[in-house]
Amino acid sequence: MKYLIQLLMICTLVVACGGPAGEKAYPEDLAGKKTLLKELRQEAKVLQDQIVQLEGEIEVLSPATEKIRRIVTSTEVRRQGFSHFVEIQGSVQANDLIAATSEVAGRIIQLNVKEGQFVKKGQLVAKLDLEQLNKQIAEVEKSSELANTVYERQKRLWDQNIGSEIQYLEAKNGKERLEKSLETLRFQLEKANVYSPASGIVEKVITQSGEITIPGVPIFQILNTSQLKVVASVPETYLTSVNMGEQITVKFPALNSEQTAKVNLIGRQIDPANRTFAVEAAISNVSGVFKPNLLAIVLIKDYAAENEVVVPIQTVQQEVSGKDYVYIKDSNQDGDFAKKVYVNMGRSYKGKVVIENGLEGGEELILEGARGLVENDLIRVQNTQKEANNG
Repeated sequence: MKYLIQLLMICTLVVACGGPAGEKAYPEDLAGKKTLLKELRQEAKVLQDQIVQLEGEIEVLSPATEKIRRIVTSTEVRRQGFSHFVEIQGSVQANDLIAATSEVAGRIIQLNVKEGQFVKKGQLVAKLDLEQLNKQIAEVEKSSELANTVYERQKRLWDQNIGSEIQYLEAKNGKERLEKSLETLRFQLEKANVYSPASGIVEKVITQSGEITIPGVPIFQILNTSQLKVVASVPETYLTSVNMGEQITVKFPALNSEQTAKVNLIGRQIDPANRTFAVEAAISNVSGVFKPNLLAIVLIKDYAAENEVVVPIQTVQQEVSGKDYVYIKDSNQDGDFAKKVYVNMGRSYKGKVVIENGLEGGEELILEGARGLVENDLIRVQNTQKEANNG
């Protein structure tokens, strides 16, 4: 019966508008299209109001046996805390990228690492060919033997008061100078072995076996993956939403996991190119699953409030005119029925939306079945949803 009335009303509207839409002059310009759209919306609003009025009148005049009740579920509208988060894309980066270098120049005759290999601090990673240094040591040792002989003779003469003091001092100085040189060369010879300066993964081998290395030039780079951080470029709009030391949530889509991290750095300047500032947060990598350059999503709380009316966003519907509304349960002499309530929506997050106006809390909000309702429809509530929430 209801759908027959709606069909009759549509036909009445079409006739009142002068026939089918195909007989109307369809505008081609933008202004004409906007005007036609406005007219059609007004006509649809009038038609909707007439349908609602007729349905109400028919329900009143119909015998009780003809009244059909729609099965719905409902839940109590409650005031609660609400938080909104903005999701910023970032990446995992390593805190330490250390270069393994030699302290002396020489040809690499043995390289014990390859890219991707894990090394420990103090591990022997390379050996250098210091043959030239060995030759220098041999020469200094010979010179030292002669200097020591000269010194011993000058000392014996000086003890007998023979010869000048300057000769004795020169012999002594020559002996000691060569001893120091020999000590220095032998110390450098010990540097033929290169040890890892830190524990981590060999990220890149720069100098290969057989090549000559010099002090300060990296042989390879070590990436310390035990200490990682998440770095994100945050729009300046959220400058007051991030604070040093606060806990934030970081998600890793590729691993389907998330972790709480502490903000330990906030950029001191705004990047003029994209109007963002840097935010860093340290993360734990005990399991070793996080890799540098892994995609990360940083959740930053930009809004939080208490005692807000919050409802599932799928319960909010919209009229042709653009007004938002929900259905709540109400009662009269015929029993429970659906009542339309216009609302103003606020912020939304993860399927929840704040109702700024229209609901006060305590109302019985219709959930499942709300999409097929019209105002004043008789309903029968099966509160399976409410029982689940309370459980």
